[in-house]
Amino acid sequence: MKRTAALVISGMVILCVVACGDVKQKPVTKPAVPVRVAQARRMDVPLQINVIGTVEALTTVAIKPQVSGQIARIHVTEGSDVKKGDLLVSIEAEPFLAVLRQAEANLAKSQAQARFAADQARRYEGLVREGIVTRDQYDQLRASAESLSAAVAADRAALANARIQLDYCSIRSPIAGRTGTVALHAGNLVKANEQAILTVNQISPAAVSFTLPEKRLAELKRAMAGKQLRVEAKLTDNGGDPELGRVSFLDNAVNPATGTIKLKGLFANGSRRLWPGQFVDLVLTLGVKQDAVVVPAPAVQNGQQGEYVYVVTKQQKAELRQVVTTPAAEGQTVVEQGLAAGETVVVDGQLRLTPGVAVTTAVSADKGKQ
Repeated sequence: MKRTAALVISGMVILCVVACGDVKQKPVTKPAVPVRVAQARRMDVPLQINVIGTVEALTTVAIKPQVSGQIARIHVTEGSDVKKGDLLVSIEAEPFLAVLRQAEANLAKSQAQARFAADQARRYEGLVREGIVTRDQYDQLRASAESLSAAVAADRAALANARIQLDYCSIRSPIAGRTGTVALHAGNLVKANEQAILTVNQISPAAVSFTLPEKRLAELKRAMAGKQLRVEAKLTDNGGDPELGRVSFLDNAVNPATGTIKLKGLFANGSRRLWPGQFVDLVLTLGVKQDAVVVPAPAVQNGQQGEYVYVVTKQQKAELRQVVTTPAAEGQTVVEQGLAAGETVVVDGQLRLTPGVAVTTAVSADKGKQ
């Protein structure tokens, strides 16, 4: 009896388990992910590259003495503006004046001797024809006159050199610019072509150097063919208008260590907002792309397979789309492949998305900038 009861109870338990197993659980529905979106549009956009550049003086001259001597006077102060030809430094000139006077005296002596020798040679020329003196005597006098004439030429050269050395005592600025730190002062002894007394930098115009990846070289060369590229320097100091310039230099080789190529922009810098050694934000304009598909830059993400965007389908689902892009201006990106005008892309909230997930959308405030 007890065995029968146990069998009945076991059967009931098995039936309950089977019955419970037949009950199917309802699938859990994930809530829609809120995102901000914008539409891809067709428009003409400038193709621009944003880089960081370093301001350089267009010309830098280290002012060194060309003669040895004692500094008599420094005529400029540190950080002063100078014009081309302005007197910067004076070297004590008395020793060079003495050499100049000696050279003038030597020249006068040689000229007097040369005149006397020439007169004698002319007189003996007539005497030779008359047979009064021998030909050898005449030849000696003529050779002496020619030698003294050469001595006059040498003394003239020595005098010219003495004047040049005296001129070197007055060191003038070879460019218009601004002086830097004065390393030596009046009373210091200097040697020719050794230590620089000061440095002059040409600030207006100014140059800004920057680099681009070598993969942009072909695009850059196409843009530079037959025209000058515009470059803007944006300064954060006062929020004013950017300084306008042009690309003036493209290096003749790619740096193999960094995989970049060097360029320089030339700026008038009339207001002197650009200062040597300063870092500035540059915007290089390569051209204008006509009728391009454009999306806000935040819509484009980078993944293991390259660049991609999330497109919102008509069913309000997120679709991952691989794209090929080109940077543009004012926070926009040109989509070369993978997206059509009119499609809706996610510009904020991509980190919470997976392909096929439902989304709720809000129009991005950046839409009006497209």
